Amino acid sequence: MKIERKGLSLIEVIIAIGLISLLFGAIYASYVSILDVVTNSGVRTEAATIASNQIEIIRNLPYDQVGTQGGVPSGILPQVQVVTSTNGFTFTLNISVRNIDDPFDGTLGGSPNDTSPNDYKLAELSIRCTSCARSVPLVMTTTVAPKNLESGSSDGSLFVNVLDASGQPVSTATVQIVNASVTPSINLTDTTNANGVLQLIGTPTSTLGYAITVTKAGYSSEKTYIIGSPENPEPTSQYTHASVAAQTLSSKTFFIDKLSTTTFKTVDALCYPVGDRAFSLEGQKTIGNNVLKFSSSSTTNSSGEKVWGGLEWDTYTTELSGSGYDLLGTIPFSTTFTVNPNTSMDFSFVLSTTSPNSLLVTVQNSSTGAGIASATIALTRSGFSETKKTARAFLSETNWAAGNFEGQDGGVDTTSVPGTLRLMVNASSLYPTGVTSWLTSNAFDIGSSTGNFYNLTWQPTSQPAGGSMSFQLASNNDNATWNFIGPDGTTGTYYASSGEAIYSGHLNHRYVKYKAYLSTTDELVTPTLSEVQIEFYGACVPSAQALFQDLSSGSYTASVSAPGYTTASTSIAVGSGFNVTTISL
Repeated sequence: MKIERKGLSLIEVIIAIGLISLLFGAIYASYVSILDVVTNSGVRTEAATIASNQIEIIRNLPYDQVGTQGGVPSGILPQVQVVTSTNGFTFTLNISVRNIDDPFDGTLGGSPNDTSPNDYKLAELSIRCTSCARSVPLVMTTTVAPKNLESGSSDGSLFVNVLDASGQPVSTATVQIVNASVTPSINLTDTTNANGVLQLIGTPTSTLGYAITVTKAGYSSEKTYIIGSPENPEPTSQYTHASVAAQTLSSKTFFIDKLSTTTFKTVDALCYPVGDRAFSLEGQKTIGNNVLKFSSSSTTNSSGEKVWGGLEWDTYTTELSGSGYDLLGTIPFSTTFTVNPNTSMDFSFVLSTTSPNSLLVTVQNSSTGAGIASATIALTRSGFSETKKTARAFLSETNWAAGNFEGQDGGVDTTSVPGTLRLMVNASSLYPTGVTSWLTSNAFDIGSSTGNFYNLTWQPTSQPAGGSMSFQLASNNDNATWNFIGPDGTTGTYYASSGEAIYSGHLNHRYVKYKAYLSTTDELVTPTLSEVQIEFYGACVPSAQALFQDLSSGSYTASVSAPGYTTASTSIAVGSGFNVTTISL
C-alpha cells in the first residue's frame, strides 16, 4: 500500500504565522495596558502624597505667609516647584493662592459693599508627572481662614476681564501680571475663570504699576504699556498699566479671539502667478496715539503667494508696492476688508503690464458699498474716447512667430511681416484665389471653469476688396476636445464681423482656441490680421473694476451706467503714474 504524505503550503504557513502574530500581539497589548494602569496608579498615588504634604505645610503656615512668591497675595510659597519622588518620578507642582471675597458679608462694590473683602484664602495645587509618557494633572484645593475676624485693609482689588469679539467671556485665558514697584514685587501668571475673569483680592496699591499681558493658544493677545515707552509712547487708557487704590476695585477689560489666515496672491487676469511682489498690510485697531496695533509688509513668493497666518479680527487695508505692473483690480474689489475670527480667506492683486499713465475705476453700490459687475464706463476728453466694462478682460494675440500657434494648412504667412498674418504667395508671387487657408491658435487658459466669453474682435476690422477674414471658436474644460463652431453654435457658420457676440454655449468653459480663415478672390490682394481679442470673464478678473491705460495727463469725464442703476458722471484728474478713483451708483 502506498501512503501519501502532504506538507503545508506556503499560503497555509503565512496564514498560521499571521494568526499566531495576532494572538501574541493581543497578549502583548494587554500586558502593556495592564502595566500602564499599574504604573499610572502608582504615579497618581505618589502625586497625591506630595500634594497632601504640601497642603499640610500650607495649613500650618502663619496666615499672612500663605501666598506665593511674586503673587497676590504675597507669601513664602514658590509658584512652581520640581519634586522627585522616592521612586525616581519627577513632578512639577504649581501653586496658586487667591483671596476670596465671600458673599456672606457682601461683596466688594456690591450691595452691601464689603470694604474688607479678604475673607479667606483659597490655595490650589496642580501636580503633574513630567518624566512620565502619559500623565494627567492631579488638582487639589484647600481653604485657609484667619484666626480672628477680618480687619480693614489698605490694599485694593484688581479684576481682569477677558472677552471675545462678540463680547462673550474667554475662560482659561492666561493672564500675566507684573509689578516691580511694590514690595515684595509681583510676577504671577494665572488663568481666567468660567466667566472670563481673573480676580485678585488684596492687591497692593500702585499707580500705573501693574503690567498685564493676556494670551491664549490660537488666540490674539493683548498687553498694557508704560507711558513714554518707545513702543507706544501715548497708550490709550485701555492699554496703560493698571492702577490699584486702597479699598477700591480696579478692572481692566481685554478682547481676544481666535486667529485667522489670509492668503495673498499676485496674479494676472488668467490666474498665472506674478511672483515676488511687495505689499503692505495695516489694521485699524489702535493701541495709542497714532500707533496701530498691526502694521507690517511682506512679499509674495515666486509662485505669487503669501500665506499670512496669525491675523486677529480687524479691518485691514492693503496696498501693492513696487513698480513694473499696473493694478488691474483686486479680489475682493476693495483694498479695505474685514477679517473675522477663526476664518480663512483669499485676497488677490490682479496685475497687468504697466503703462506711463493709467486709471483704475471701481464702481460700487452707493447704499451697500458692494461692487457692481457689468457696469459700463465711458472715459472721454477732447480727442479721446474709450469705453470699458467692469468684470471684463481680454485674451489678446499679436504675435504668430514660430511656435506661437498650434498649426496651419501651409497657406498662411506668419513671418514675412512680423506681427501680421497674411496669405502665402505662390511661385508666381501672387496670392492663391479660390482656396481658404487657416491657422489655429494655441489654447488660452482663463484659469477656471466659471467664466464667460462675450465678444470677438480683431484688427484691422475691415479688409481690402476681394480679401476675406473670418473665425471660429472652440472651448472645453479638458483642454483636449476641440470643436470649432460659429456664432450660432454650428460648424457651418463663422464670425465674419469684428465685435460679434460669442456663442453662449462657451459659457463656463476654461480653455478656448480660435481658428482664423483667410481667402481672396483677387490674386493681388491678401487679407491681413494684426490682433485678435476675446473679451471674457474668469475667476481672476476683478468683478467691479476696469483699468484704462496709456492715458495722457489731464482732466477726463467718466460716465458710468449699469442695469438697474442711475447713471453717474464725474470729472477725474489723471496724473503721471497709476491713478485710482471710485464711482458710486
